[in-house]
Order: sequence, then C-alpha cells, then structure tokens
Amino acid sequence: MPGTERGEAPRIGILVIHNDPVPEIEMNDVAPVGVSVHAARFECPRPHDGEYVGSAAQAFVEAPDVSRGLDHLGQLGADSIGLCFGSSSFFGGVAFDEEFVERARSHAHGVPVFTAAMAITAALRSAAVRRPLVVMPPWFTRPTFEATEKYLAEVGVECGGMMQFDLGDEWKDVKRYNSFDEGARWVVRGEEVCRQVSEGFPDGVDGVLIPGSGFRAQEAVVPLEKELGVPVITSNQACLWYGLRSVGSRVSGFPSPCGRLLELPLAAE
Repeated sequence: MPGTERGEAPRIGILVIHNDPVPEIEMNDVAPVGVSVHAARFECPRPHDGEYVGSAAQAFVEAPDVSRGLDHLGQLGADSIGLCFGSSSFFGGVAFDEEFVERARSHAHGVPVFTAAMAITAALRSAAVRRPLVVMPPWFTRPTFEATEKYLAEVGVECGGMMQFDLGDEWKDVKRYNSFDEGARWVVRGEEVCRQVSEGFPDGVDGVLIPGSGFRAQEAVVPLEKELGVPVITSNQACLWYGLRSVGSRVSGFPSPCGRLLELPLAAE
C-alpha cells in the first residue's frame, strides 16, 4: 500500500453520500495523532421522496461518482477505503459486500476496500458482542429494519432488541425517509442518544449497535458504556478501527477515552 511503503502516517479513505457530514466529523474527532481521513462523495441512491431498498453491487460500484471516488482516493494514496453506506449491505447481504469490495479494488488502484457492514461485523466479533440492542437512526424505515436484522443474522449476530431514535414532536409531520435530507442529520445530540438508549435498554443483551453512518452517536459511546456496562459500537467508529487495522504498527493510539472498541489491538484477524 502506498502510505505504508513510504512510512507515512496512515490515510483512511471513505466514500460518503453527497450530503452526509457525520463520518468525517466523528472519525476526525477520535483518530490517532497523525491519522488523516479523506472523503469522496457520491449521490445517494435513494429515490426522490421514496425509500431506499437496495442496489446491485455491480451497478453501485460502476456508478460514475462512486468509481471516480475510488479512483481519486486510490491516487491520493489511501491505505484503505470504506464505504460509509451500510444500507447497501443490509439490503444486499454478504454477497453485496463480497462483490462490491472485489470490483471496487480495481477502481481504487489496488487499495483494499471494505463496507461499513463488514467493519461492524468485525467490530462486534472483536468486542465479543453477540446479541446487541440495535439503535436505528430516525430516518430508517421498516424495510431497513428488516434488512438490518436479516443481515445481522446472516453474519451470526442475533438482534437482542431494536429501537429507533426519536427526533421529537417537531419532526412528526416529516416523512421519516426524508428527515435526513431535511436536516435531521444536524440535530442529533449525544446526550439525547444516551437518554433514549438508557431508557430503552432491555435485559439479556450484551452490547449496543448503532449502524447508521449519518447518525452522530460517538459522543454517547463512553457515557453509555459506563452506565450500561457493555460495549457500544457505532458505524463510524467501526469503520475507522477496521480501516486502521492493516496499519496498526504505525498508529500511536486513539485519544482516551473513546470507547472499548478503540482500545482493542489494531491487529487484523
């Protein structure tokens, strides 16, 4: 990998939908000293005023803005590239992941590519979470709930419970699947995530999973882990951790505290 050969600080590339600011914010907040995060954007494949229900991996990776983003991040010298759009994997299953990363790597000049769902799966396993409470972003709808639960079952994770973050009464007249585009991505606050998850935390689960890349929840990780006594895994946290595993020897450590996952060794499985 280019960065590794030059002995420079790691560079993490991410593919993010066109109007999602959260992955860069959260990853930069907890990245180790010297690690840089670089984003390329692509048009969200959700239809106008409609629900996203999946994409074929070949069509997704061959979309001009996706393939261009992979090309640019590869030329930039990223050590790894993550697709921060978990819904594509949830609807397409592990087969989507496998085909996407294989095809994407050729566009990225050989740089390893992974999906958010792959990172989440590896993070849950490394943190020994087998039956999490899944906290869904407020813009996810029933088809995505069902697809997420199915994907988790496919990778051997049992959904111990599922809840959805509530934006409050001021959003009740906005169609759920439109709320992200209408600004909900900016109004989620860590303290409110803590409150709702704590109140909805059921017995018999061994962790918390927050799978949405656009759902700002990193600020809630440490407080929830202290209160609930279980690991809390978010999509962006998992992507940063997963993307750095292959260059762990060049990482001096994450800021502390930032969650149990980021305290685990950065060694590839």
